[in-house]
Amino acid sequence: MSLLVEPRPPRQEDARAPRAPRFTGWCGRVAGSRAFETAIIVAIGANAVLLGIETYPDLGSARPWLHALEWAFRLVFVAEIAIRLLSYGRRPQDFFRHGWNVFDLVVIAATFVPGLHGDSAMLRIVRIARVVRLVRFSPGLRTIVNALLRSLPGVGGFLALAMVTFYVYGMAGWLIFADEYPEQYGTIGRAVLTLFVLLSLETLPDLIEQGLALSPWTLVYYVSYVLITANLLLNILMAVIVNSMEEARRLDMTRGLAPDFDSDGDGEPDDVDRIMISQRLDDLRAVLDQLERDLRLDRDRPAAWTDHASADRTSTRN
Repeated sequence: MSLLVEPRPPRQEDARAPRAPRFTGWCGRVAGSRAFETAIIVAIGANAVLLGIETYPDLGSARPWLHALEWAFRLVFVAEIAIRLLSYGRRPQDFFRHGWNVFDLVVIAATFVPGLHGDSAMLRIVRIARVVRLVRFSPGLRTIVNALLRSLPGVGGFLALAMVTFYVYGMAGWLIFADEYPEQYGTIGRAVLTLFVLLSLETLPDLIEQGLALSPWTLVYYVSYVLITANLLLNILMAVIVNSMEEARRLDMTRGLAPDFDSDGDGEPDDVDRIMISQRLDDLRAVLDQLERDLRLDRDRPAAWTDHASADRTSTRN
């Protein structure tokens, strides 16, 4: 189960299979309609506005009305989940195969937990999570979330490398500056915190000035740190995220196009299959672009060149 893939509408049943009940078919048409999605988006946006209004103090007599609106939104979202669940007809278990469906169900059902009532912080967090449901209805946001989730393994390796770098430079800073600047380098924790703030480069002039007052060689310490962390490590992080964005874009482009090359028999293409198909499509586009440029050159070539080439071919045959 994954939050990466937008749930597809229920598959059409075989004509030889028994037809689904009329109400189930109506739910399927409603769940797949654009008007239904637009209504849910408006409801989520209005609910977000309601949450923002509740942050203001001294609402007075408006508070009961806001509470009534909150219950109205709950009923709307419950009806949405019920329609989506019933749209799967005789296979309601397919509803739980898609991460966004499960996420929506958990967020909506959590507001009815007996322990979450009143103005508790946990209830507010659950209500705020409803706004995240907007990602479901936006392909662009889904691509970004997909890329962020796919970048987690690479980001984990980046964090491990960053921790080692911070620790090494923190210990070196403690050895060099602990006696002169204990507030910044008195302990390994303070040293690492100082170096973390230095990533913004805002404190770099002051730290360099302090270091030069101690020894000119401290310039090597700060210059090497800036080159390794602020440039090299951050560029590695950006490369990981950009690569994940490209993979997510490829997956979105090839969803429903790639055959299932595995033997799992689930009928769904894996991510590797989709990325491979996307790469093949890119290669095909490059070949077509090159062919179009060649044809344009042939079309724009002067007639004299064409006649001369034809004469050369004729003489060669003779």
